[in-house]
Amino acid sequence: MSTVHQPDLKDRPARLSVGVVGAGRVGPALAASLQLAGHRPVAVSGVSDASRRRAEAMLPDVPLVPPAEVLQRADLVLLTVPDDALPGLVAGLAETGAVRPGQLLVHTSGRYGTRVLDPALRAGALPLALHPAMTFTGTPVDVQRLAGCSFGVTAPEELRLAAEALVIEMGGEPEWISEENRPLYHAALALGANHLVTLVAQAMELLRTAGVEAPDRMLGPLLGAALDNALRSGDAALTGPVARGDAGTVAAHVAELRAHAPQTVAGYLAMARATADRALAHGLLKPELAEDLLGVLADAGAGTAATAHRDRTADRDGAEGPADRDDRDDHDDRDRTDGPDGTEGNDR
Repeated sequence: MSTVHQPDLKDRPARLSVGVVGAGRVGPALAASLQLAGHRPVAVSGVSDASRRRAEAMLPDVPLVPPAEVLQRADLVLLTVPDDALPGLVAGLAETGAVRPGQLLVHTSGRYGTRVLDPALRAGALPLALHPAMTFTGTPVDVQRLAGCSFGVTAPEELRLAAEALVIEMGGEPEWISEENRPLYHAALALGANHLVTLVAQAMELLRTAGVEAPDRMLGPLLGAALDNALRSGDAALTGPVARGDAGTVAAHVAELRAHAPQTVAGYLAMARATADRALAHGLLKPELAEDLLGVLADAGAGTAATAHRDRTADRDGAEGPADRDDRDDHDDRDRTDGPDGTEGNDR
């Protein structure tokens, strides 16, 4: 049973007209959730064809209009754009007079609290930071996944009840984050969610190289159990050769990774050192075994540094010319989508 305070009817926000600026993966899902709670999506903005298709699928019959017009039509505006784009967007909307006094302006960035909305606050807006701690797919399944999802919430004291009510109406549970702790909060989510995806993807690639036909089926139960154990028991859930101090096994791992997937060596070594430190601190790794293990990691790290130095030298010897850089830059002009921490990205 949820322990979240259920607001009285007087605490609930009135039925609001809702607008979305940034029709990536997050905005349409939140607007659709608010629609289920009785609010009324009235406008959405999107740049790319993919964002427009997503908006049409998630919010049918809601018109696609420029950002300033979204603000003209909506009582509650969701700013679901990338973290780095948010300050400029807010400043631009405030400077052009698009912000209306009394308008609820909600951003979904994990990095920022409400201070980033100060230009809009000076124009009379009511600022809220509501960050869903979830990864989004850009499909209707996201609306279902919001049930029980934690939201990192930052709001002025006088708006706390409204912020809490909106989160609960979307099916989420508010977790209050102070303004000064927002970057640390976001770093924690990125460390867990973003890096988890990288680790899982690397593990699947290595299993395929080792001849496993269905690495996802093999990893699913193992990783599910490891995640459950870690959430329940923290460092006490540590297992494996690093926690046991099996230096020979770790050395063999590094040798195999160098031979078959050298791009994974640096990450393996970094995580092994971090795991060893935590296992030592919690008494899981015996000090006498830790010495040999850390020696293996140090030697392997030195080897990685030497290899990187040779690679940099080779790159300098065969440095690309202007034509090469221009061709590369053409490929860099591509859209991004939201990160696994649930933070919105550029439309795609």
